[in-house]
Amino acid sequence: MTTERQPTLDTVAAAAGVSRATVSRVINGSPRVSPEARDLVEDTIARLGYVPNRAARSLASRRTDSVALVLREADATVLADPYLSAVIIATSQALVGTGVQLVLVNAQNDAEHQRVGEYVRSGHVDGVLLASMHADDPLPQLLVQARVPVVVGGRPERPIPGLVYVDTDNVGGAQLATERLVAAGRSRIAHIAGPPDMTAAADRLTGYHRALARAGRDAGPVAFGDFTRASGEAAMATLLDHNPDAVFAANDMMAIGALRTLRAAGRRVPEDVALVGYDDIELAQHTEPALTTIRQPVVDQARTMTELLLLQIGGQPPGDPVVLPTELVPRESA
Repeated sequence: MTTERQPTLDTVAAAAGVSRATVSRVINGSPRVSPEARDLVEDTIARLGYVPNRAARSLASRRTDSVALVLREADATVLADPYLSAVIIATSQALVGTGVQLVLVNAQNDAEHQRVGEYVRSGHVDGVLLASMHADDPLPQLLVQARVPVVVGGRPERPIPGLVYVDTDNVGGAQLATERLVAAGRSRIAHIAGPPDMTAAADRLTGYHRALARAGRDAGPVAFGDFTRASGEAAMATLLDHNPDAVFAANDMMAIGALRTLRAAGRRVPEDVALVGYDDIELAQHTEPALTTIRQPVVDQARTMTELLLLQIGGQPPGDPVVLPTELVPRESA
């Protein structure tokens, strides 16, 4: 009984009538191959059923065919936050068909980010996607200095030469949310802001103030949360002392927490207090009343980040920053 031997690189080269180096260049996507030779080699590979040895390819190219998605939040926050869950799922989907695997890394503080930097610089992944970044995060600068391909989700607090990011229009989205409340005739518009060390939260606070200023209104009371439902409940309890007739929360989870506090205090939504959130997570349409909110293009953001990272890994220079639009999703809460 004989077994059929698997075709090798040399088998493909002999059958195609080209050198072993030409076959290797085609497999590794090198531009140093004519279109005719590429077509011939690819046809031969398909006819013989040749499967490249990924381990050998990685050794030769120093590629791991994997990228890391790094989140800087507590484990409980990552698991409970629908927005972060959507980022993880969308990033994984964006890599389908690329042959690149996703490694999820959760680094909760500077010390852990230093260890992540060492892990990445040791060549365990080909590049890094950074999400949920805080202002004092050392990792972006570390990776840029180490010439590691990296793309950040969100605008960094300070520009870092060589660092590309993909953001959404947080200022414009917050303006839309606040303008919705102004147009509804509300006069005492409060804001539940996110963590001040996150640029998304800072930009949404800016948009809130800008919309009120353009409407000729004074700034309303502001309470800060950490993007969790519990912090939204606590912030809303503080704001009740100011008797607002409208609230813009910097994310849907805090808005849902605010809704619970308002209901416990006997305040009707939207009759007594109109409420607008941010993100348009799935739960927003199932609250009672359904939550008016700002939709972020999470899937487009993850896909764009992934595409820019893969281009860098392939040898392209970092691209320009990208800012994606947001939109108002009107529902019953405002």
